Amino acid sequence: MTMYSRRLFLGMAGFAGLALNSPFTLAAAQPKGTKNLRLRNLHTNEAIDCTYWAEGEYQLDALEDINHCLRDHRSGQVTVIDPLLLDQVHALQSTLQHRGEIHIISGYRSPETNAKLHSKSNGVAKKSLHMQGRAIDLRLPKHQLSQVRQAALAMKAGGVGYYPSDNFLHLDTGRVRHWG
Repeated sequence: MTMYSRRLFLGMAGFAGLALNSPFTLAAAQPKGTKNLRLRNLHTNEAIDCTYWAEGEYQLDALEDINHCLRDHRSGQVTVIDPLLLDQVHALQSTLQHRGEIHIISGYRSPETNAKLHSKSNGVAKKSLHMQGRAIDLRLPKHQLSQVRQAALAMKAGGVGYYPSDNFLHLDTGRVRHWG
């Protein structure tokens, strides 16, 4: 096992442990069964269809695949994506009864990528949760963005940013707040 893989594994195991012991956990609401996600990174055109939660446990192989799919497409850097963020995405698709792919505009952003984007746009936070693997920008095809926003706000599970002119929604595992 390489040092990089070991760090990634330990990070995922740590996040999974935190998520299971967190007072807020969507995972706790469904201790049995499975949770699946179908994601397509619009920048790399990579698609993943996986079960990331089964019989009460996060599936580390699936989490590693998701981490890779949601990597910083500009630098190729990979980080651990917060499993609670995946639970939010899963809850959102379940609420809307969405059965297709979820289009990913942005997952992880390296600090360098985020700094470049921040310097060009005041819409990019200097201390974005994307840099911690705790934020995602997405759209659910065949659903109106306003409908997706309402469902995300109703979850009261973190930050919700609404970007109708760019046709995407931002979700994060930070404090409950909204903008846009």
